[in-house]
Amino acid sequence: MPRPKHDGTPARAPRRRRLTERMVDRARPEAAAYAIWDTRQRGLALRVQPTGQRSWKAVYSIHGRPRWLHIGDARAIGLADARRIAAQVAVAVFEGKDPVADKRAERGNLSFGELAQQYLDEHAKRRNKSWRQADRHVRRHLIPKWGNLDARSITRADVKRVIGGIEAPMLANLVLAAASAIFSWAIKQDVVATNPCKGVDRHATNSRERVLSDRELLLFWRAFDGAGLLRASALRLILLTGQRPGEVCHMRREHLRDGWWEMPGKPDMATGWPGTKNGASHRVWLPEAAWDIIAELMDGEAPTGFVLASQRGGPVGDLAGAMRAMCKAIGAERITPHDLRRTHGTTITGLGFGREAMNRIQNHREGGIADVYDRHRYEAENRRITEAVAAHIVAIAEGRQRPDNVVRLQT
Repeated sequence: MPRPKHDGTPARAPRRRRLTERMVDRARPEAAAYAIWDTRQRGLALRVQPTGQRSWKAVYSIHGRPRWLHIGDARAIGLADARRIAAQVAVAVFEGKDPVADKRAERGNLSFGELAQQYLDEHAKRRNKSWRQADRHVRRHLIPKWGNLDARSITRADVKRVIGGIEAPMLANLVLAAASAIFSWAIKQDVVATNPCKGVDRHATNSRERVLSDRELLLFWRAFDGAGLLRASALRLILLTGQRPGEVCHMRREHLRDGWWEMPGKPDMATGWPGTKNGASHRVWLPEAAWDIIAELMDGEAPTGFVLASQRGGPVGDLAGAMRAMCKAIGAERITPHDLRRTHGTTITGLGFGREAMNRIQNHREGGIADVYDRHRYEAENRRITEAVAAHIVAIAEGRQRPDNVVRLQT
């Protein structure tokens, strides 16, 4: 039985098959990368990425540490050749050699592009549930400049030059963190000796306090339609439920029960659910306005899957890009998807329901046994608050008078 992962989630049982050319061609991508192990040739694996890319890997162990040797693209190398190469690798390991180290020595040092890809495949996808965001930053800001450079040749001056060229302070900090994570991992793998990101100062950033005014709420609610059905639905659901953008994008049908959205705290790699940010299971009432949106998306009665599923079956993404385009189109000050969540929270307190209610509904929790007992204690109150807040937001967004059933409480 496979050992649990570092985050405590159970590891998936390895997929073992006697591979055939037909099976290789029909391997379909999933939300997370996975490997199919060949039962005929020990150590040979077909690695399937979420993008649909399929590649051959020869896997072996040196001093108890797994080594993944990239053989090549499965579209270019047939199954018979992949088995032959994997057998040669097994013989070399038996003779005391390390094919991965030998390959590095033959071609010289790893380029940064190769290093970034190894970090992604061998570490980030397995340990970091936010790997997609970091990978986007690496591919957009680092690969174009460093992709072909020897990873060991990159200096602190190179890092400062790239980070200094990024205008947005928060984005610059995220790119710096992504680069530093790659080099820190590379040190542990004996690929580089130092991390050039060490000593590079992060930009000072101010905590955002941006919330939509009533006028902006009216403008953006209408502008959402320009982002397409899925992104528009996701953005409206963030406003109506106050949940985190990443969690809304990954909303799953099997988590919707009796009007409630029940979010497991821990990630589930098999389904692509990322888990909640604080690791605490969360239960939020979906108001009528939110259910109207969800019902439009859930045509059919499939019991599982993403509610906001793209054509390829994965969760909708790039809400931030959609918001940037919207702000430019309507000439508005910068708004992010998280600002929509903040607007929902501000509406809760603005209607007089209090900060404790906001924290409870938006899953700002410190944890502890009290959370377990309080989960259902506030069920009726949470339901009433969530419906009232959603009705208030929709009334403003549609340019109507505020509904009579919204009562501002005394604080």
